[in-house]
Amino acid sequence: MKIVISPDSFKGTLTAFEAAKSIEQGIKQLLSSATMLLLPVADGGEGTLETLVQCTNGQMKTANVLDPLGREIVASYGILGDGKTCIIEMAQASGLTLLLEDERNPRIASSYGTGQLIRHTLEQGYTDFIICIGGSATNDGGVGMLRALGLRLLNEMGQEVENTIEGLYNVHRLDFTNWDKRIQHANFSIACDVDNPLVGTKGATAVFGKQKGVQNIAYFDSALTHWADIVEKEMGIRLHDYKGAGAAGGMGGALIAFLNGQFNQGIELVLNRLNFAQAIEAADLIITGEGRSDSQTLHGKAPFGVLTYAKKQGIPVALLSGAIEEEDREFLAQHFQYCHAVVRNNITTEMAMAEPANYLTKAAFELVCSIFNKNI
Repeated sequence: MKIVISPDSFKGTLTAFEAAKSIEQGIKQLLSSATMLLLPVADGGEGTLETLVQCTNGQMKTANVLDPLGREIVASYGILGDGKTCIIEMAQASGLTLLLEDERNPRIASSYGTGQLIRHTLEQGYTDFIICIGGSATNDGGVGMLRALGLRLLNEMGQEVENTIEGLYNVHRLDFTNWDKRIQHANFSIACDVDNPLVGTKGATAVFGKQKGVQNIAYFDSALTHWADIVEKEMGIRLHDYKGAGAAGGMGGALIAFLNGQFNQGIELVLNRLNFAQAIEAADLIITGEGRSDSQTLHGKAPFGVLTYAKKQGIPVALLSGAIEEEDREFLAQHFQYCHAVVRNNITTEMAMAEPANYLTKAAFELVCSIFNKNI
């Protein structure tokens, strides 16, 4: 019997690898002779870096960069097992988790550190990039990143504008004199699971701004609109309503317009890189999961990607998550052959969070017992 174990991370408790190991331990208690393939996955957000590097036997590396508030930090990036693909996770340099809640200041928060990571890896000779743009602390339209790569934003007097949201209002033209020429020879795949435009009621600021500390939505949206006007005038690319341009506070738009980035659904990109279709051949069961499953699970999340690949080969899929929203359980059960959660009956969220690996192992054991009609 071949069982593939492919969970996403259980955010706040277990990495995807830790979750996979915990599930494996639970299965072994009942099916000790089964062949188990651990193939953790990610949806392009935080955790994708570690998952892809480990699954492809790649390497983790570090570089000194500036965090969203301009403080020096050490950020990680990865080189995949092919030795030529560089993966950069925006959250490592410009992420919301780098800031305390009272430090969130979107007026000055900059994506400069992400640009430093790209520049650093270009200097190492890499030309094939995966940029994961989830979890950002910024709403700067990706301008900080562009500055790190040599772009100058000038006002009507030909002076460089300040690196703030107010500065965006004063941009009159762009200066590419110091632009990193190596970019034109590089390929950038953007791992992203949102398709918001840059501005408007469904744009970067309106949808994601509040969690980053934006209070005056209209003001920030107006600044990004002016930035989009400049980009359209100088580059001939209209980002205002471009799908995905609003991802990560406008980083999506900057990658599209200036780095010729190509959008990929995060989970699809990850599964392709893992050769997932080939890996699951002849599997009898696939177990996937995440921290919390609900109706959004079927909208580009990692378990849905796993399910899609499994269906093509007629392989049953079990969803094993930390929690499953009760109102969505029946809906999910229409797609996954089995649905099971850690938090159920007498297991509370607090208990599961305190000992996540232990309770996930127990839940995995319960799951396989129910699948194979064994008494616990």
